[in-house]
Amino acid sequence: VFHLMGSLAEFERALIAERTRAGLAAARMRGVRIGRRKAMNAEQVRHARALLEAGERPADIARTLQVGRSTLYRALDVQHPQKGRAA
Repeated sequence: VFHLMGSLAEFERALIAERTRAGLAAARMRGVRIGRRKAMNAEQVRHARALLEAGERPADIARTLQVGRSTLYRALDVQHPQKGRAA
């Protein structure tokens, strides 16, 4: 009995996966962008870069743009400063 239930569950899981793959492929064909949206758009990145070059602290820029510091560093493609290390 358990073996039969397990087989049915496995079959159903395969059907769900197949439908999901087909749905994603159809969405791609329609030009739908799949996945999570970027936290910062190009205009925000330009603004952040300008603020950084003007001497603003990254933490203040991140707070202004309402994004995390890591997100800001990643968008600007700069290295994180090391905490507690002398330069």
